Amino acid sequence: MLSIFTPADFALRKISPADLGSLPENAVWIDLVKPTADEDHAVERLAGIAVPTREDMQEIEISSRLYVENGARYMTATLMCAADTDNPRTTAVTFILANHRLVTVRYDEPKPFSLVENKLARSCAPGITGEMVLMELLDAVIDRNADILERAGGDMDTISHHIFEPEGAARTGHAKRYSDILIAIGRKGDLTSKVRESLVSIGRVVTFVAAAVDGVKWSKDMREQLKTMQRDVASLTDHASYLSNKITFVLDAMLGVVNLEQNNIIKLFSVMAVVLMPPTLIASIYGMNFKVMPELEWVHGYPMALVMMLLAAVLPYVLFKWKKWL
Repeated sequence: MLSIFTPADFALRKISPADLGSLPENAVWIDLVKPTADEDHAVERLAGIAVPTREDMQEIEISSRLYVENGARYMTATLMCAADTDNPRTTAVTFILANHRLVTVRYDEPKPFSLVENKLARSCAPGITGEMVLMELLDAVIDRNADILERAGGDMDTISHHIFEPEGAARTGHAKRYSDILIAIGRKGDLTSKVRESLVSIGRVVTFVAAAVDGVKWSKDMREQLKTMQRDVASLTDHASYLSNKITFVLDAMLGVVNLEQNNIIKLFSVMAVVLMPPTLIASIYGMNFKVMPELEWVHGYPMALVMMLLAAVLPYVLFKWKKWL
């Protein structure tokens, strides 16, 4: 799908061209979503660039993600998608700056794109250029990652509370409860790692943009915005690392709680086995088929055996409680 944005009355107007042979020359932002070969060729003719393929965008080496070709700056970043669901994913997005026009190539729907599109459709700065649109997109991506980390941090606080301060019946432990907590920890760990990957790639893009503007007259506000983005990315990356360490700690704590619960169960079985061992011994003695066994002829022999078995069970239990083994 091809979307073209042109300035009109202090806003960006979205156009979906019917004729790929006559794209508007005043377009400042061209957005390619799962483009066809014809759409690629039409944009290449208009912008004078080579649109990278999906395979090119998947390359991980820096030289294939950040480079200058024929005066155009190519920047590929990893963005978050579906972060609000149980199956978050990342996608590669390429930003191309050429002749003050921005071309974006993507194969998914990162939320910052719709946010920026709606924002610029309401209002934008006069004389908006592709560089300004790029700044808006990068700023929205950074804000989105910050929101994801903030929500993940809050979720981890809730999980920690469930582990260290369980309420009611949860204190005794339950297999399904433990399983749910472990699944939640795993999902937050996966989400945090993906956000950190996105932040690292965005940081590289911001640094590349800042370094590639030498000789180009950027406004003071845009230079300050670039510096702010670099600081934000650095702080968010540190926060993502902190959150990853916290997730590791919570996971270790959860596994410790599970081991402790298992040890308590095994201890209970061990104590029961020890408590029942003396009565079993007494019952076994009186179950032997010896001809001479005086208690078998005694009227009170059966009650005596029952009392002995009861005492043999109670005494070990009392001893364990006194030793504080239970």
